Amino acid sequence: MFERRIAVIGTGYVGLTTGACLAALGHTVLCADVDAAKMERLRAGTVDILEPGLPDLVAEGIASGRLGFVPDAVSAVRGCPPDSPPGSPPDRTEHRGPAEVVFLCLPTPMDPSGRADLCALHSVVRQIRGELDAGSVLVTKSTVPVGTVARIRILLGRDDVPVVSNPEFLREGSAVRDFMHPDRIVVGCDTQYGAERVSALYARFGAPTVLTDAASAEMVKYAANCFLAMKLSYVNALAELCEHLGANIGDVTEGIGYDHRIGQAYLKPGPGWGGSCLPKDALALLRMAEASDCTFDLLRATIATNDRQKERIVDKIRFAVTGSRSGSLARVRLGLLGLTFKAGTGDLRDSPALGVAALLRRAGAELVGYDPTVAVPPTGATPPQLSDVRVVGHPAQVAPGARALVLLTEWPEFRTLDWAGLAGAVQERTVVDTRNMLDVDVLRRAGFTVHSLGRR
Repeated sequence: MFERRIAVIGTGYVGLTTGACLAALGHTVLCADVDAAKMERLRAGTVDILEPGLPDLVAEGIASGRLGFVPDAVSAVRGCPPDSPPGSPPDRTEHRGPAEVVFLCLPTPMDPSGRADLCALHSVVRQIRGELDAGSVLVTKSTVPVGTVARIRILLGRDDVPVVSNPEFLREGSAVRDFMHPDRIVVGCDTQYGAERVSALYARFGAPTVLTDAASAEMVKYAANCFLAMKLSYVNALAELCEHLGANIGDVTEGIGYDHRIGQAYLKPGPGWGGSCLPKDALALLRMAEASDCTFDLLRATIATNDRQKERIVDKIRFAVTGSRSGSLARVRLGLLGLTFKAGTGDLRDSPALGVAALLRRAGAELVGYDPTVAVPPTGATPPQLSDVRVVGHPAQVAPGARALVLLTEWPEFRTLDWAGLAGAVQERTVVDTRNMLDVDVLRRAGFTVHSLGRR
């Protein structure tokens, strides 16, 4: 097994998973991030994000001396970890020379126009362009607009350092498993040397590998995410139609999911799709299409359907509570179960649960919410995302005085709640299950009326 010296710039979900997994494969990895306090926590083995298996990989990498953390990109590229701060464990990553491969795993958030903001990416390239060894490879792992690699090559101003697009396909909550057992590897570069250097890092996986040009590799990530978004919007629209026609969405999706051309994945209705990737990538691709004078009405409708889904959920809650789709929710207390954008992660970014909550609050409802990953904030320290919800520390605490309990995130623990006990605390025994995950018979035996998606 050959070993490479690797630098990973950025330690979010993608960067930290990439660094820890590459170290587990036997490479020497230095991760860098501008958040110095975060680097100190990571050097001590403390992982802030909820990601199964990642804390163990980080601890193993540190203990083996293959994984280290530094507070700046230049140190990572040079391969020179600084002295450990007082009180932290020594960094056993040896100085083995400059990085042979540098991964850019930096945030590319939406700007006000919906386009990807590449300021962080460009800033790091400017910092390290004079530090890269001739023959080293610069890799964009972040999701970036098509043409970014070409622009980085110009910004880099070096013909002796190939730039490669190597998009990630990691799902929050299963990122380690996705990295170590990939469906495919996509590598885009305009030089054979750069493509082979990066694809060799993944050779032991035996996964199908797509070697292409950089623009096509960049497009693959957007094409994949937006296709999944279209599938989710489709099933939500289909669920609404099932309600009107008296069909059962669960049976319908089972029937079409066995078709190998369609598959079962991403065919579960819900309050909408969200998270750190799909909303941002869908809008970014739409903006790219508009800039290219290309009509992409299907993607535009996908986004519009998702926006409407949150309003449809509010209408369903309004009807469940008042018996009318135009009834008032003013001063109506609602208990929300789940706040993150999906189960298995603590990520609140673009959470459809919070999107629904914002609409409910605008309608005058009083909201009490629980999520197993969201701590009760101290007085005066409520995060902006949670300004519409009073967060409590136990699911039973959302029930007192509630006229309906609304399940918004599919945490498995909600299936086994003490529904009989909750029935004794609520004002009205009404449940709106926006994920179709609860056992209707169990809830009915507890006295609840259940409203779900795409069912009679």
